[in-house]
Amino acid sequence: MAEPTQGSGRDQQVDDDLNEKLVEILRPEFEAAATTPPADATTSASSSADDTAPDDEGAAKPAAKPATTDKDFFHALGGWGALLDIGLPWIAFLIVYGASDHDLRLALIVAVASGAAVALLRLVRRQPLRNVAGGFVGVLISAWVANRSGRAEDVYLPGLLVNLGYGALYLLTVLFRWPLFGLLYGVITQTGTAWRRDPAMLKGFSRATLVFVGLFAIRLIVQVPLYLTGSLNALGIAKVGLGLPFYALALWLSYAVLRGSLPPDKWDEARDHVTHLLRGGKGNKK
Repeated sequence: MAEPTQGSGRDQQVDDDLNEKLVEILRPEFEAAATTPPADATTSASSSADDTAPDDEGAAKPAAKPATTDKDFFHALGGWGALLDIGLPWIAFLIVYGASDHDLRLALIVAVASGAAVALLRLVRRQPLRNVAGGFVGVLISAWVANRSGRAEDVYLPGLLVNLGYGALYLLTVLFRWPLFGLLYGVITQTGTAWRRDPAMLKGFSRATLVFVGLFAIRLIVQVPLYLTGSLNALGIAKVGLGLPFYALALWLSYAVLRGSLPPDKWDEARDHVTHLLRGGKGNKK
């Protein structure tokens, strides 16, 4: 097997450093991990013991599923790179449009090319494309709308409509006591609606869903007036500011709310379910 190049080693180190910073932002109390053995060492030791230790009848014990940590959970979601995948094309559009004396077509081309470049990079490095795909489709639709109308501010119109639709959907699921985060959890863990029978989980998923209702509402409150008045520069700044940084804040808040709403054992179980499923595809490829 060919040895990894020095360049790939540096790229991996950069990814690790960024993921470490994201974990620090999203979990201030992570210092408790300092008293816990590293996940890899714990997994290796427990796997070796389980694989070799016989039970009372002499049969080998099945390997136990390794426990996950909060760091594993955020790494499985994509880490800091997931936020860049979504926001880079919009940053490129704003910069090029301002630097090119308001050349709309050039700015749109650069934005689409940026999204395509990120997708290609993820493909080459065999990394997940779930965030890139959603963001790239959004950029294509926005570019098409703005190109058809000839109005630069219309590049943000699809995003406003998406925020309105998502905000209404998330809010309705909470009002009807079927919070969207709970439904997603039931689907990816294949536990159906069992979470609804647990008051703590129902409350936790409802609160976490409401955090994102607030995210969409604030985006609309700030950006819609700017769109209606044609304040393109301010709209672009708001789009960037309420994109990556605000999404990170909402993610931290929903994480903290859900974790604080569940007893420790139920939180660990929920985190383990999601993390193992998110990482399952990558594990099978090794």
